[in-house]
Amino acid sequence: MNEDKKSNVSDGRNSFDITVGNVLIPFFNRNVSEYPTEAGGPKFDLVPVTKQKDIMINHARMYAQQEYNRIMELVAVLQKQAAGIKRRLDITDMVHAAEYQFQVVMGNLYWLVWDERKQKMLLVQTGPTEWTTGIPVDYRYISQVKYMGDHTWLEIEESNNGN
Repeated sequence: MNEDKKSNVSDGRNSFDITVGNVLIPFFNRNVSEYPTEAGGPKFDLVPVTKQKDIMINHARMYAQQEYNRIMELVAVLQKQAAGIKRRLDITDMVHAAEYQFQVVMGNLYWLVWDERKQKMLLVQTGPTEWTTGIPVDYRYISQVKYMGDHTWLEIEESNNGN
């Protein structure tokens, strides 16, 4: 170590040049080094880089997975809404292809019926439980529908009765 102090290229105070292997490192300042430079220096541990990388990747994966799950929940909601709109368009097409002999009124409930005898779809105002003499033999009720303000038809589930 004494021969290291022989040279001081930078002429710095509390600094000296040091030879590491066959390489001369000028102006080695032990006061600004983050590592101990002499045998009596403070103890330090090496940074466990592999462990740090593992922790960082685990955190990154955890947060990315949470974000992915949140986005997939939104996708599921959008898929459900898209399926509902598709069904609404299908019902609208069925109603527009159906035969009926009355003026439809927005907000009112009607029934789509398949008439086996005529082999065509009908739109009727009378539900399956509203016939006094019983349902016509040729009728097969498909769905209850409601005429909406945007001129589409909404299929009404039995449980919500048009509400």
